[in-house]
Amino acid sequence: MSVNISSVNNTLQPELFTYNVPALVFGVLLVIVIICGNVLVCLSVYKEKALKTTTNYFIVSLAVADLLLAVLVLPLFVYAEFQGGVWSLDVAVCDGLMTMDVMLCTASIFNLCAISVDRFIAVSIPLNYNRKHVDYRQILLLSATWLLALAVASPVIFGINNVPQRDPRECKLEDNNYVVYSSVCSFFIPCPIMLLLYFGMFHGLRKWEESRRVKLRNGIQACRSLQHAAVAAALPPLGALPASLPRVIERDLAQSSLEELDDFTQPVCPFPPEYKNSPIQTVAYSDIQYGQPAQRKKRAKINGRERKAMRVLPVVVGVFLFCWTPFFVVHTTRALCESCHISPDLMSTVTWLGYVNSALNPVIYTVFNTEFRKFFRGFLPRCC
Repeated sequence: MSVNISSVNNTLQPELFTYNVPALVFGVLLVIVIICGNVLVCLSVYKEKALKTTTNYFIVSLAVADLLLAVLVLPLFVYAEFQGGVWSLDVAVCDGLMTMDVMLCTASIFNLCAISVDRFIAVSIPLNYNRKHVDYRQILLLSATWLLALAVASPVIFGINNVPQRDPRECKLEDNNYVVYSSVCSFFIPCPIMLLLYFGMFHGLRKWEESRRVKLRNGIQACRSLQHAAVAAALPPLGALPASLPRVIERDLAQSSLEELDDFTQPVCPFPPEYKNSPIQTVAYSDIQYGQPAQRKKRAKINGRERKAMRVLPVVVGVFLFCWTPFFVVHTTRALCESCHISPDLMSTVTWLGYVNSALNPVIYTVFNTEFRKFFRGFLPRCC
């Protein structure tokens, strides 16, 4: 949400303006970085098959909110900052700016909240979760995100800013009750819900990992038993049996992390076909599968991408909270405590910090997500 922007009447002389050139330079660079970075995020999901996951569709929605913020809000904010905090445009333009500012900041937070809901569902009831395509649940979450954001911001466009004795030299949210209401709806309610859902999600992932390690160890024990039974059956020598577990299984046991193992992967026990087709009776283990390695590898790769996306999301949330929490705290404090003095410099600083968040998300994806980084490295040289 935008900082309190002072303005002067159009009748004032131009020499009364104090131009802030550093704010103009920084603001223009920030707009360019936000647009370029978030366009790359959208293009990467559109063009790269590996990035077409439900989680990344929510990230695209977040990127769209950041893009709209850079196009519709930041230019006017930078223009006012360049004039030393002066707002010289019509109050109707100010109300439109406030509406878009509230809506897009709220949409960003609601998108992050929707991502946490979606991830929590994916961990809690994975069998009912569609990992490859957006289903009605994701469509409902995406639609609710933008509709609720519009609902929070709509009072401004419907005239709540038209208070008696409104100072046309200022562009801000005039109603303090609405300031508190919008801050609570946009930030102070969604953020704790989001953090609780992420806590539950990672708790579920830890239990999931422990369960899968137990399954893997049981499968390895069954594989050893099957090897011993084959030796005890006194079959004709068909080549030396493995003295130890296959290298693939030992590697999986040593590296049984969420990024390496598929949810339903069973260890493959690679016996020669003569043993499997032999007429001599041996011990049968129904849980051992002579699976199809190619298919198993493909499934593991798809789920691995999804877990990598999960690992990026807490960083996105943490950076978002770092950037926007100071603004909402200061903004709400100013509305609740009219006698408290909050300097314009502090308001300007926390507002710039909030807007910088829109430029950081693409950087986070590049640093923490291999698939995004791979696309950026391949796409940027072609553009340049």
